[in-house]
Amino acid sequence: MTWPSLRERAMRETVIPDPVAAYDLIAASYDLIAERRAAYLDGIDRLITQLIPAGSRSLLDIGAGDGRRGLRLAAARDIHKVVLLEPSTGMRARHPPDASSLPLRAEDLHQLEPGFDVIVCLWNVLGHVATRAARIEVLRQCGRLLTPRGRIFIDLSHRYNARHYGLAKTAARYIGDHLWPRETRGDVVVAWHDGPEPIRTFGHVFTGSEVRRMCRAASLAVEQRFVVDYATGLEQRHAWGGHALGVLRDPAAVAADLVTCPQAALA
Repeated sequence: MTWPSLRERAMRETVIPDPVAAYDLIAASYDLIAERRAAYLDGIDRLITQLIPAGSRSLLDIGAGDGRRGLRLAAARDIHKVVLLEPSTGMRARHPPDASSLPLRAEDLHQLEPGFDVIVCLWNVLGHVATRAARIEVLRQCGRLLTPRGRIFIDLSHRYNARHYGLAKTAARYIGDHLWPRETRGDVVVAWHDGPEPIRTFGHVFTGSEVRRMCRAASLAVEQRFVVDYATGLEQRHAWGGHALGVLRDPAAVAADLVTCPQAALA
């Protein structure tokens, strides 16, 4: 289903068409929502902290939520320039008063100037961008904003995460994707159950091959990929065991590293 066709579902249940408006509604209870997934969020953050290049001086957080994760990641690596992108007014109201916050969506990255050593786009923020073309453009803009030695960290919900979604649902998705492939098959309705009525909006969950194709189209290289259990935050060996954290770079920078450090090709 495409997001327009998902609106047919909105006729049967309350689905907020704009994810930003949905985040405004959950802003007051965001702490509780994040607390339920603290093990996963902390597991992702530990990996990123270890992988941020030494000497990094600037960090851009796309879809920063309440801002705490981006600021915490920066503090862990002594990064002093932090820019928080968050289009939700309710979420931005939770940012520290001295934080550099911009009311921009991921689709607005073209308004920024390059020069970030670290770019993070976490907890499936890219899944709230409505179309494949728009997601590719977001990734392309991330590459434009990145310094030559910088890294992009992107955390995505994995469509074939059988450990979280269950074997039957995952198998049905896999079979359907291969029999009737189309780019909108990962479109879903996301729900937060934190009040008398669930808050629902639109999103997208990704396959590994889909992410690789998007990165190629955006002229980015996937330098590393990690699978993290959504319940425990622990790394998993198999893709079906969790959601995905990707480390993306400029392909030219990866090639240059292989020339200057050939043993990296054997790692």
